[in-house]
Amino acid sequence: MAANFDFEQAGELKIGQVGIANLRVRTLDPQRLGEEMAERVRRAPKLFERAAVVVDFGGLSQCPAEDSARALITALRQAGVLPVALAYGTSDIQALAERLELPLLAKFRAQYERAGDAAPAPAPAQPEPAPARAPTAAPASGDACGMVHTQPVRSGQQVYAQGRDLVLTAQVGAGAEVIADGSIHIYAPLRGRALAGAQGDARARIFCREFHGELLAIAGHYKVFEDLPAALRGKPVQAWLDGGTLRVEELN
Repeated sequence: MAANFDFEQAGELKIGQVGIANLRVRTLDPQRLGEEMAERVRRAPKLFERAAVVVDFGGLSQCPAEDSARALITALRQAGVLPVALAYGTSDIQALAERLELPLLAKFRAQYERAGDAAPAPAPAQPEPAPARAPTAAPASGDACGMVHTQPVRSGQQVYAQGRDLVLTAQVGAGAEVIADGSIHIYAPLRGRALAGAQGDARARIFCREFHGELLAIAGHYKVFEDLPAALRGKPVQAWLDGGTLRVEELN
């Protein structure tokens, strides 16, 4: 007689799109990197304080020694952020991640490489896009040309347009986050965060009818509210990359 088992799970696991900061290390100086991160936390605590950070050593000529990597992880934690993984790069990085007891995230690697630079990273399973924090207020609709979201995006909520543009016709509240692999068009006030070109598309743009945003980012280049001229607050703006510099100007 087969035993009867209770298959009810104690925890439900779901994979969703999450907003994680990526720290591309160009000079391996743990003290300097820690000080730079502490300054970011000081200037924008709502954005960076206790933020999850992926450490990317792909900008270095070789994999760092374990002692140096541990020193950097410690410095970042002391600065107020939480290193949660290494960005995939090489087998040496994979071995380093195992020694540090940190996971690897493959998705960040492609944002910095040109085609043919190296063998592709292992491709993670592609989940159906899902909110990382809380369900959005109402389902969005759209097609391959763009995703349209018609309900307000409230604090703690996230809307993600995978592989396309995102169009929003209602307010993005403070503490909310809207993300698109393409461009973002907001025909309402923006008070939260808008991240376009999430997979590294530097051609993406952000358009906003009324700007009060906590952060604008395109292909990993960002500016927080305090970095922008006070004259732009409450105005219609557009943001784009110009030679690697994020520009934000009023729309006429």
